[in-house]
Amino acid sequence: MTAARNEPAVALRRLLPEAGHLTADEAAAQLRFCDWAPADRPYVAVNMVATVDGRASVSGRTAPISSVADRQLFHALRTRVDAILVGAGTLRTERYGRLVRDPHRREQRVAAGLDADPVAIVVSGRLDLPADLPLLQDAASRVIVVTAAQTPLPDCAAQVSYVRSAPVDLGAALAQVRAEHGVRSILCEGGPRLNASLFAAGLADELFLTTYPTLAGGAGALTIIGDAPLPDPLDVRMQWLLECDGELFARYRLDERPGG
Repeated sequence: MTAARNEPAVALRRLLPEAGHLTADEAAAQLRFCDWAPADRPYVAVNMVATVDGRASVSGRTAPISSVADRQLFHALRTRVDAILVGAGTLRTERYGRLVRDPHRREQRVAAGLDADPVAIVVSGRLDLPADLPLLQDAASRVIVVTAAQTPLPDCAAQVSYVRSAPVDLGAALAQVRAEHGVRSILCEGGPRLNASLFAAGLADELFLTTYPTLAGGAGALTIIGDAPLPDPLDVRMQWLLECDGELFARYRLDERPGG
């Protein structure tokens, strides 16, 4: 398996569970998120990057702590799920567009038994989303907006539907997207507040955490769950640990969750 057609695949060194070498695509091919979904909601994996001192962004963006290897794993994980889940703040900051633009990646999704393009699920309690966001103006994109607002977004080229509750109830929303939209698996890409809500509600099954080899500092800079408290500490179990040029790629499973 390869990376995107115009980009050589980066070799990752596997440290755990056994020594070896593999590409991001080969690592992702082991993941069967849809098969692990419980009956009443999608299987949810959270994918985040942080610095060695735990910062989830630098100057508000993740690009300064991203590498070729991290991007390849990021896009490979997107080929294994029905939907990508993101909070409104992350969507605005990162300016998401079509989620899988590379035709080769879309072919990989189809080969894995998925639709060529994943559904985008956006959580926006107040529906504070600029209409000019590239994702909302992409006619090929399907977007489900989880919101407490009753009014629709104006002038969207994307196919937009809504899951409404006041206040937003993530558990009920995930149950609804499973029952009504057939979403069996989700990759959550943040932000921190959304991550914290998923972990606190017991809705996250896995965490993929890239540790970028730099110290960022910055008083008040976000971590992967921000400052939100959890009801109790959550134990996680490492499933794999990969390395490339000092950057670490860990996969953790929350205890008592399905998955390999």
